[in-house]
Amino acid sequence: MEVAKISSKGQITIPVSVRNKLKLKTGDKIVIMEENGRFYFENSAMLAFQRAEDAFSGEAEKAGFHTEEEMQNYMKEIRKEVRGY
Repeated sequence: MEVAKISSKGQITIPVSVRNKLKLKTGDKIVIMEENGRFYFENSAMLAFQRAEDAFSGEAEKAGFHTEEEMQNYMKEIRKEVRGY
């Protein structure tokens, strides 16, 4: 457990051990969420990446790609068409 103090401006300093675990750097943003009356926070960039990854999960298979190589070959063909060669 870690303890943080609230300043007169309502700011808190996140302990170094917590920042390291969340891979937070100066200027990063966090998301504060509530679940069943408990609050928790996460690195917003990592949360967004995870949600995007979850949203795309299984889409390659639905499109008919069964291997990463098939997908890469398809992308190469699309790039050729876009570039005109």
